[in-house]
Amino acid sequence: MSTPSWQGQIDQPTRLLLLRHGQTALSVDRRYSGHGDPELTDLGRTQAAAAAQRLAERGDIDVVVSSPLGRARATAQAAADALGLPVHVHDGLIETDFGEWEGLTFGEAARRDPDLHRRWLADVQVPPPGGESFAQVAARMATAKADLLERYRGARILAVSHVTPIKTLLRDALGVGPELLFRLHLDLASLSIAEYYPDGGSVVRLVNDTAHLV
Repeated sequence: MSTPSWQGQIDQPTRLLLLRHGQTALSVDRRYSGHGDPELTDLGRTQAAAAAQRLAERGDIDVVVSSPLGRARATAQAAADALGLPVHVHDGLIETDFGEWEGLTFGEAARRDPDLHRRWLADVQVPPPGGESFAQVAARMATAKADLLERYRGARILAVSHVTPIKTLLRDALGVGPELLFRLHLDLASLSIAEYYPDGGSVVRLVNDTAHLV
């Protein structure tokens, strides 16, 4: 049974448990990693296993959905195996397309396209060269969220995704501006939780929890 929120909702919410994938070689060097498909490192697989164990101990997950990219699917599969559930791939949970900046560090991208990089950091409407703007990601995530809420209404959904989609969903649930994208840090294999109520209300219950990695 769901406890009432501080806003007074008493109906059963749909709960999104948002798990970021584990470490890859690109994340070790803090390189832009969008639609490229690096595998999890050994540490990344260890992180996925630790998250899976924690989620299995919770025992309150109804469905597992994942970004189509391998690093997320491997993380999701570890959790799904521990939970005894299948993985459902949802294309809407894919990471931002960084275009020609894929694989570059922040500094390398800034030196390659200094003016564009500055504008990209200041304006969510500006995309990387050949890539996807944060505004486009937000529109995609709004569609993905609506689909998940309709398809799995009232369920507890483990959604395994990437840093920008997760930040975007948290921003949506909090009803705050795009500044959150640049000011919120999410660790690899971290867990965040947002809930959406039938009346349209939403709450964030957890952000960037990495207790399972200690």
